[in-house]
Amino acid sequence: MRRLIILRHAKAEQVPGKQDRERALTDRGERDARRAGRVLGELGLVPDLVLCSPARRTRQTAELALAEFAPDATVYHERELYLAAPEELLAVVQRTDPDVGTLLLVGHNPGAHHLFLGLTGTSPEADPGFPTCAFAVVETEAAWEHLWPGEGRAVARWTPKQGAIPVP
Repeated sequence: MRRLIILRHAKAEQVPGKQDRERALTDRGERDARRAGRVLGELGLVPDLVLCSPARRTRQTAELALAEFAPDATVYHERELYLAAPEELLAVVQRTDPDVGTLLLVGHNPGAHHLFLGLTGTSPEADPGFPTCAFAVVETEAAWEHLWPGEGRAVARWTPKQGAIPVP
């Protein structure tokens, strides 16, 4: 069984004229990232590998979350993950080493949310959304290289405002 944790970056500043890649987390974003890390730790979801977008807000989210539950995790900053479409995210996941059992992907919407919807076959109309710092955990029996839409099942969902969200 493999587990993919999809974590959207936490709340970031909106500064006119600032490059999108350089947007930093707000105070709320920093608090939410730490909380997400504590929840992942409580769920026992320690990643074997972390793939993170190189944007400042995703790097900060990963750093703060991992400090709470997996400070020694191996993190790769993949430029392909920056504002990636779900197909691009899936292609990166499919290249993951087969020995990785739990993979944490830290990225952006709408790609992160649509990756979750596609892998689990969840209808967008029935989904509560994927706000900043939300995460979803998808389990699959497929090898990473053979992971395709519809081959995963949601086992956990969480948002900073709602906490745990029931999964069907």
